Amino acid sequence: MSAVVAEAPADEETGVRGSSNGALLALAWFEARRLLTRAPVVVAFVAYLAWIVWRTPGSWDGYPALQDADRSTQTMPMLVGLAVLVCADFAVLRSGRHGTEHHFGVLVLPRGHRTAAHALSVVPAALLTAVCVGGQFTWEALKPGAVGHGSPAELAVGPLVVLVFGMFGVLLARVVRSALAGPLVVVLLLYTFVFGASGDGADGMSWLAPVVVQSGADALPSELLGRPAAWHALYLAGVALCLALLAVLLAGGRSIAVRTGVVLGLVVAVTGGVLQARGAAPSPELTAARERAVSDPGLSCAERGRSTYCAFPEWTPRVGTWAGVVDRVQALAGGSAHERRLHVRQRVVATYGLVNDAAMAPQTEAGQVTVGTAWGGNRVPEFSSAVAAVLVAGSEKAGSEVCDGRMVTLMWLSLSWQDDPLDALRRVRVDDSVRGSAIVLSPTEPLSMTAGQTDVVRRLLENPPAGVGERVKAHWSELTAPGVTTARAAGLLGVAGPEKADSCEE
Repeated sequence: MSAVVAEAPADEETGVRGSSNGALLALAWFEARRLLTRAPVVVAFVAYLAWIVWRTPGSWDGYPALQDADRSTQTMPMLVGLAVLVCADFAVLRSGRHGTEHHFGVLVLPRGHRTAAHALSVVPAALLTAVCVGGQFTWEALKPGAVGHGSPAELAVGPLVVLVFGMFGVLLARVVRSALAGPLVVVLLLYTFVFGASGDGADGMSWLAPVVVQSGADALPSELLGRPAAWHALYLAGVALCLALLAVLLAGGRSIAVRTGVVLGLVVAVTGGVLQARGAAPSPELTAARERAVSDPGLSCAERGRSTYCAFPEWTPRVGTWAGVVDRVQALAGGSAHERRLHVRQRVVATYGLVNDAAMAPQTEAGQVTVGTAWGGNRVPEFSSAVAAVLVAGSEKAGSEVCDGRMVTLMWLSLSWQDDPLDALRRVRVDDSVRGSAIVLSPTEPLSMTAGQTDVVRRLLENPPAGVGERVKAHWSELTAPGVTTARAAGLLGVAGPEKADSCEE
């Protein structure tokens, strides 16, 4: 039996017979399928998908700002990237481990082309990550409470991180011919990320990290973020290209295209790195815009019922939700407060960007109510407490100073209409308690409840006596008079008073 071997034209650079392009793509597809079915990669993607399914339904309490939601897609792809790094490194070293490297000398593909195929095999993992990122962000965007705008550059970071890590794994295999190198690098990277060296965006050097997730403050309008996201995506793309072609170069692929590609990738990475470092520091225009957002923002105002609601343009869809809370609280009030015209104004602390976590000062003008950029969950009773404080005390500043029996009326107005009033009381207090003294959160300065006031409010919410609403309206003037005692307020509302006299110093 004989076989006829047809000679194909030799590759101009390597002298290897036959056209290598088709073989390169075939090998890349084979390695991609093998990479995606490796246990670490499968486990990483399963964990990633499980995290999305577990976290996304309740994230931001159902009211995401999409300019924050896009950044939330960046952290978990790093787990996938680390798995891809190890598996790509192992794949390139496979022939050395199995002792088959010398057999490849008779094949169509030289060593440099095989390395290029391994680099291309990482691309499907990055594309699959992009699908996960797109699914997570779309889920957030379809929530009825979603506001704002996402950034394509921010969404590109997750897939690009997987691409960078995978290309680094291929390069590592060409530099260090040891199967231990990949796991050791992963341990080093995990140590770096866990101990906070992954970058917080405060300076230009921190943007050299794969992911820079700035947090600490509530959401800001999109135009006030000041993140060089596009330059960071360009930087990551340049790094990935440079790593891949450098691996091919070290494997013997020394064509002009490869050498030019290495230089091009380096130029792109350096350009993106320099420009993102410059963009990390806020420009004078951005600083001025942030200061205006604090002192004199250009809000969009709308009339709803008796009150006016002013919000940043991206948050105007929430005006109706805010108005619903105001109407419910005000419907329970008596006297002139029942018909009082309120001015609900959205405010942010934007002076120091996303890393700022300062509290807002209460407004001193009568009838002014602050609402923040976050909503849902605890933010609802916090806002309703602010509305009640203005109705009871006249202004936010006066409301933050209430320490007498008026707090009973204030908290009843804030919580009694909610689905689970006692749970709302627990969530609005710093220590999540329903007994003893505690700090009550609000959009500006917190309020303070004594142990006696807490006892009375808890009785009103647990087992409300018949006709509490009518009692509140009938005795409104006395219930909201400065200096009224908690015992007196309890008696007017038909519940037992505190066991001991109130003290604002509790």
